[in-house]
Amino acid sequence: MNGFPIKLAVASTDGISINEHFGHAKQFRIYSATSDRCDFLETREVAHYCLGQHSDESAMSGILEAIKDCYAVFVARIGEGPTKKVHAIDVRAVSEYAYAAIEESLLDYTRRTVASESIG
Repeated sequence: MNGFPIKLAVASTDGISINEHFGHAKQFRIYSATSDRCDFLETREVAHYCLGQHSDESAMSGILEAIKDCYAVFVARIGEGPTKKVHAIDVRAVSEYAYAAIEESLLDYTRRTVASESIG
């Protein structure tokens, strides 16, 4: 299929499930995925963006830089403002797999979403 493999970023505290809020992530786990395979590539450290009632815009630019080469970022939750910023760099924000297993979720997403878009 055209466009495979793709890079996917995941906000996870344990490396097992998609369990971290976008604004609280201190790192993103980067995976390479096809419709039948998911491989962990690296961990990218970031400063967390959400600081209680306000946000750190300099941290946001670092997060966007860290995930800009990814097709999508998987998070437990993400606010409307950060979603718009992620979309502005042509990365999809995905929260439908919150608290699910990472590899199963990435494979399912790749099969359903990416295959239907015929990326390439």
